[in-house]
Amino acid sequence: MTEERSGEEQSIEMELGEAAVIKLPRSTSLERAGGGLLVSLRPYYEGVIHFTLFLCASISVLVTVGIVVVLLYESIQFFFDVSIIEFLTGTRWTPLLKPQHFGILPLMCGTMLVAGGSAIVAVPIGLGTAIYLSEYASPRFRDIVKPMLEILAGIPSVVYGYLAVVFVSPIIRYVFPSAGVFNAASACIVVGIMILPMIISLSEDILQSVPLSLRGAAFALGANKFEVTVRVVVPAALSGIIASFLLAISRAIGETMAVTLAAGATPKLTLNPLESIQTMTAYIVQVSQGDTPAGTVEYRTIFAVGLTLFLTTMTMNVIAQYILSRVGERYE
Repeated sequence: MTEERSGEEQSIEMELGEAAVIKLPRSTSLERAGGGLLVSLRPYYEGVIHFTLFLCASISVLVTVGIVVVLLYESIQFFFDVSIIEFLTGTRWTPLLKPQHFGILPLMCGTMLVAGGSAIVAVPIGLGTAIYLSEYASPRFRDIVKPMLEILAGIPSVVYGYLAVVFVSPIIRYVFPSAGVFNAASACIVVGIMILPMIISLSEDILQSVPLSLRGAAFALGANKFEVTVRVVVPAALSGIIASFLLAISRAIGETMAVTLAAGATPKLTLNPLESIQTMTAYIVQVSQGDTPAGTVEYRTIFAVGLTLFLTTMTMNVIAQYILSRVGERYE
């Protein structure tokens, strides 16, 4: 039977049945009043925090909605003056020259040429690097390479464009004398290098998410490391790898400065990578320099081209995110 203690002491039953006495300081009336005040104000603090977080989340949504509204409003004004059929099917793009032509196909062709060429450069190298880092590289080597890839992703795009003009383009002209100073091939190479970190990082994460039980089952059947990687791991992660490719290509479609410096500003409906071309982003840069009067048809072509670019990249991002979500559900 434990003895009664004063208000400053408390008896605690230990595992061996003995009583231990712990000295507890007596709380003052001021401390009790302060604690009660904090408790009473807690709902207000939580309300302020909730409102602040909601405001932060709403800013990104409002900015996106504002961009879409501006693009739609100005594009509708543009299509009052230019037929949407001519815009989507025309093969000449000369809105700043007389006679004016508003066919966006040359810009779309140049954009897709750069995106496709950069994918040819980046996809094999990126996938091979991701497979090596995921399946063959030691943890120490992986810890060294991953920060280097992050540095590569942090280089400004204008630096890549300057590299294309002074280094990549002279090499291409030496190998192919018919190539111009500004050509699509140099833009494809530098943009392919730019999207490499995205492909490597996403593909490696997808490969790492493949369950070890699949690898173990393949090894138990007598497969070697190469067979396990090629016939089990990569096919299991194939949909996620394709999603990483789509995200990287959408990044290449939206690239601006590197393409503007490397590919030139000549809208052509061509698939020849040795010629100068113009992409949708490069045209937006050209017209946005301030020489075109606001409110004119020439000025509103920026928003029509921007809306087309927005819908293209959004479609590819939605498809890629859908594929990635299916992969996540598959291995949960």
